[in-house]
Amino acid sequence: MSRSQGETEYYSNDFDWEELRERVYNDPTHSHHLLPFTTTATTHHSADNDDSWNHFHARHSTGKFFKERRYLFKEFPELATPCEEGYSKVLEIGCGNGSTALPILRCKENVIVYACDCSTEALERSTENINASNVVSAKTRFHPFCWDFSTSPLPKWLLCDSCYETSLQKQNMFLTGFDCNERNITDITSLKESECCIGGVDFITLIFTLSAVPFDRMSMAVAECFSVLKPGGLLFFRDYGLYDMTMLRFEPEQRVGFREYKRSDGTRSYFFSLDCARDFFLGVGFIEVELDYCCVKSVNRRKQKTMHRVWVHGKFQKPIKHPANLGHG
Repeated sequence: MSRSQGETEYYSNDFDWEELRERVYNDPTHSHHLLPFTTTATTHHSADNDDSWNHFHARHSTGKFFKERRYLFKEFPELATPCEEGYSKVLEIGCGNGSTALPILRCKENVIVYACDCSTEALERSTENINASNVVSAKTRFHPFCWDFSTSPLPKWLLCDSCYETSLQKQNMFLTGFDCNERNITDITSLKESECCIGGVDFITLIFTLSAVPFDRMSMAVAECFSVLKPGGLLFFRDYGLYDMTMLRFEPEQRVGFREYKRSDGTRSYFFSLDCARDFFLGVGFIEVELDYCCVKSVNRRKQKTMHRVWVHGKFQKPIKHPANLGHG
């Protein structure tokens, strides 16, 4: 990660993940987290998940339950890079109460944030927080909408059918090592951004969102991210990592899958290994730019308790299709 040594130690390397893993394996109180999980014939209902998150955000509608994620620009400095022409477009998936959108809007004026969530309560909270801020033109640069990216195709105004099909053709040619000399691809490479859609986005933030999706729907969710991102665009990923303290607090009866748990309020949480995250993103065509565990030790001074937090930091890029180099894959 592109940080100074001091920042690296502070933000992501307070302890060694392998040592934490060994402690978990040697602690019999954590044995239920390591056991295989027998899959049962259950059906995941999207409406149930949406309702759980609606109730969650309704309960936390007052006060500062979430703080602005000011670490964003240390972890993902590309978000703060000035846009030379026009506006850069950011799609925030799982916007919650706006704790990611607000610092992005505050950081630079020529950025538009399209923010979605499956929870209408979350969208109301985020809109209220953005509108109450003193950020220049925040109201006109913030576009919230309801969307569950794990169950529904992307909205047509983000990327229309024509542009989507063209993107798939380009992607398939690139991934299969197509030789551009074998056919005329002028129509594909010269297609201009459609007037009926925004033509995709430059960046996607997927921060503590994928873990809330049932495991069997994660592949579709990541594929939707790939589809709406412009070639060369970046996806910024941060989510719960394997053996995070919150994982170790779950009781055996709260397991609903391997490394997958359900809280008492009905919301879900999955804990990613690096290999699992890599498989999801590379499996749909992303290029891995960065992927690592962030291991942060924090101390509750009042309770005199040390907490070991583990997050997965990832940065993935959609391949750039250069027609002259398609044959080299």
